[in-house]
Amino acid sequence: MYYSATGTATYTVVDIRKTFEGFESDLRMIARLTNTWTMDFTESVFHDVIKLAEAKYLAATNVVLENSSGIPIKAAKFVVNPTGTGISSDRAGGNNWSPVAGARLSVILEYTPAWHALDSVQQCDFQKNNDFCVSWIDSNTNTSFPGLRHSMGQLYASNGYELKKHNYN
Repeated sequence: MYYSATGTATYTVVDIRKTFEGFESDLRMIARLTNTWTMDFTESVFHDVIKLAEAKYLAATNVVLENSSGIPIKAAKFVVNPTGTGISSDRAGGNNWSPVAGARLSVILEYTPAWHALDSVQQCDFQKNNDFCVSWIDSNTNTSFPGLRHSMGQLYASNGYELKKHNYN
């Protein structure tokens, strides 16, 4: 027997913002625990991420701690699901990150097909019109994080818009 279900997205920009509150808390905690970023820079990263999410251009955000050789030693991946069923969020946390000498923290964005459908001028205009704070560059980091152990993290959600956290240690 086969069952199917259909649904419509009933979330709003307010739901996206509420969902990303957990991400913002995690990002702040990770930046503090690793002693890698100032809170001003953390705010700048969050500003850009939330603008992309609100415009439905964000598929996932990866927060990565790399050793001095550029090899990921810890990561958290936040995957967007705009057609979920979650209505409320877990509490932020589970960030047992610590400072590592010579390590650096980075964020790697994964974009939706809608972003990739824009030409480079449209992408630049979007960033300019939304007062982007960070100069984003391409990355060749494998965001499946081979060699790190995966575990499921929190689910942040509001009215069917979800952000699922995956931890890599």
